[in-house]
Amino acid sequence: MAAKKKVAAVKPEARFAKASVHDFATILRPVITEKTMALMQEKNQLTFKVKPGANRTEVRLAFEKIFGVKATEVHILNVLPKTTRRGGRYNGKVSGYKKAIVTVAEGEALDLFKE
Repeated sequence: MAAKKKVAAVKPEARFAKASVHDFATILRPVITEKTMALMQEKNQLTFKVKPGANRTEVRLAFEKIFGVKATEVHILNVLPKTTRRGGRYNGKVSGYKKAIVTVAEGEALDLFKE
């Protein structure tokens, strides 16, 4: 019989390790609107534009490494592209993107607008 290998447990401190280039490429920028500001104040949720191929796990780990706070939930949705009129005569398109809404753990806070 082959001996079982011991699996090293991930330390809680290792989760908040130094952020890599991949983490910064996953989370692109915050989405700032009236609705997202209300979510920030009322439900402790932050909204970010993320790379198109990102999944919940990647976004959660990148968020925790970059900002150093615990994320309890991550919701991801695709914002559809919209058609628009340019100058009343020409048709245009506003491109779509992927958006993530991250809930920060109770008792922790994150201030995106530091002075």
